[in-house]
Amino acid sequence: MTRRIFSAIAVATFVGLGAAAQSAADAYSLTPTQLRGSARFVSMGGAFTSLGSDLSCMKQNPAGLGLYRYSDLGLSFDISIRNFKSQSNAAQYSDNKTPVIFDNFGYAGVFNLSNSGILRSIQWGFSYNRLSSFERRGTAYVNPTNSSLSNYVASFTNGTNSDLLLGSDNQSPYNNGTDWLSILAYNSLMISNSSPGTNTEYVGLYQNGTHGDALYEVNQRGYVDEYNIDIAGNLDDVVYWGLGVGIYDVNFTQESNYSESMSGAYIYDRSTDAFATGNAGFNLYNLKTVTGSGANIKLGVIVRPVDQFRIGFAVHTPTWLHLTHRGYGYVDYNYTPDGSDKTDSDGTDTPDYDYRSRLNTPWRFMVGVSGTIAGQAIISADYERVDYANMKMKQESGLYGSFQDNTLANEDIRNYFKAANIFRIGAELRLTNSFSVRAGYNWQGSSVKDVANSPSTAVATSGTEPSYTFFEGTNNVSLGLGYRYKGWYVDLAWQYTRRKGTWHAYTNFNGIEAPTASLTDTHNNIVISTGLRF
Repeated sequence: MTRRIFSAIAVATFVGLGAAAQSAADAYSLTPTQLRGSARFVSMGGAFTSLGSDLSCMKQNPAGLGLYRYSDLGLSFDISIRNFKSQSNAAQYSDNKTPVIFDNFGYAGVFNLSNSGILRSIQWGFSYNRLSSFERRGTAYVNPTNSSLSNYVASFTNGTNSDLLLGSDNQSPYNNGTDWLSILAYNSLMISNSSPGTNTEYVGLYQNGTHGDALYEVNQRGYVDEYNIDIAGNLDDVVYWGLGVGIYDVNFTQESNYSESMSGAYIYDRSTDAFATGNAGFNLYNLKTVTGSGANIKLGVIVRPVDQFRIGFAVHTPTWLHLTHRGYGYVDYNYTPDGSDKTDSDGTDTPDYDYRSRLNTPWRFMVGVSGTIAGQAIISADYERVDYANMKMKQESGLYGSFQDNTLANEDIRNYFKAANIFRIGAELRLTNSFSVRAGYNWQGSSVKDVANSPSTAVATSGTEPSYTFFEGTNNVSLGLGYRYKGWYVDLAWQYTRRKGTWHAYTNFNGIEAPTASLTDTHNNIVISTGLRF
């Protein structure tokens, strides 16, 4: 697949070119946000674009600060019971994680002005919010496969001189711009020259009559955090405006193992310098980390024409992220020719890679309406649109600190992704002066085009990790309770999240479909918030 090789060549020279630049699939994994925040915010589905007066509003609509009458200091944390299931033609696997996460901390201050002027008050605030948690562990098993990762690697390695895959006494093959997965596969005998004397054509392990299975294990951890600094104002108790700056902190780590076992494989036997049929197996391990920081700007307004009704608008600029990518890959391989009791094995790893990129996330536009009923109930609804096809990526150009457009990845972003629609609805009923009950629903539509999961689409990945996962829409259902005593409050929320997706062992090639598995991720979150208004 030439796309993969061209993407590799575009990376900064001082990191070895073939490490491959950040891909569209990488950008996709970092940008979607989750329903997280204070317990009141979560229990009402996050429908706060027009509501405000909650510390989580600073990450959504800074104009919500303008509705504060008193200062507020609060924090939140959650217990997340997570289950990850995979289903293929062979088996169903289930994995679990239960992290405890500090979700939210914030302060809102109020400076009241004269009631005789148009500007009634000025508010300011600071908040910390966990936007996304990457705590995820999964296993997928496919049996039988109808191809092999080795055949896929051979297909895009064709045309590359094997001297480049071996390197020389003076230069490592990882420093000459050659695809790193090709180098790993060739030096561990996953792929071989198709015939003696041929040094630009390659074959993999899978042939007619081969039977193979595949196992994939992945463990992800990390987060995207945002620190908000906001200022807002109240104009005559009718119009509330807000301006905020969001500072991002990104930390993502993924460890993965992809292994195949085959009988009737087409193997190169080093002891005889010839091809034979036999049993073969390999394991590809990858470690990758992405760290970085960035910033965005948020603008918002809430209008309250009458006491019982509000309408809110907010826009978020792209978050301009500066990212650092590190990691390495490793392959171990073994084979046993038919009729032999001797097993040969080999293994090789890449050097550590270290390169930088830039990512601009999409613009975010949201509108919300809310109303009160008899002073005892609140109903709120939001709509948000995020066009993921407008993400932009840049890569290091070879000169330290210099970046250029990642043309191929940006083309992939436009081909794979689309605008996502997000709907939020929430309700709160005050039972007494102290107790409230709440409920909410949040639906986030898919940002992935159908063509991205099509058998005819070749999806480029980065580094030596060929696997990728695309998810469909996400459903969130939530319930909550609230208690107030004078200025002190404590809130409790339960949130159920469910999303489905498809795991691909590697991209389809030459009309051959790679192993896949259907994924279902479900989360049960218990969120607890407490704070003081004064």
